[in-house]
Amino acid sequence: MNKNKKIYKRLLIILIACYVLFTLINQQSTINQYTDDSKKLAVQLEEAQEYKEQLAKEKEEVDSIEFIEQTAREKLDMYLPNERVYVDAGI
Repeated sequence: MNKNKKIYKRLLIILIACYVLFTLINQQSTINQYTDDSKKLAVQLEEAQEYKEQLAKEKEEVDSIEFIEQTAREKLDMYLPNERVYVDAGI
C-alpha cells in the first residue's frame, strides 16, 4: 500500500509538471503572436500617419491660386483673359 502511494505521488507530480510545461509553452507562443501583431500594427500606424500628412499637404495646395488655375486649365479648358493658347496640331 505504501509503495502504491509513492507511485501515485510521483505520477501526480509528473502530470502536474507536464501540465505546467504545456501551459508555459502555449503562453509563450501566444505572447510571440501578440508581439508580431503589435509590430505589424505599429507599421500600419506609421503608414497611416504619413498618408495623413500627405493629405494635409494636398489640402493646403488645393487652396492656393496656382492649383486652382492649373486645374481650370487642365480639366476645364479655361484660360485667363487675353491669354493666347497654342495647340500643336502635329503628331
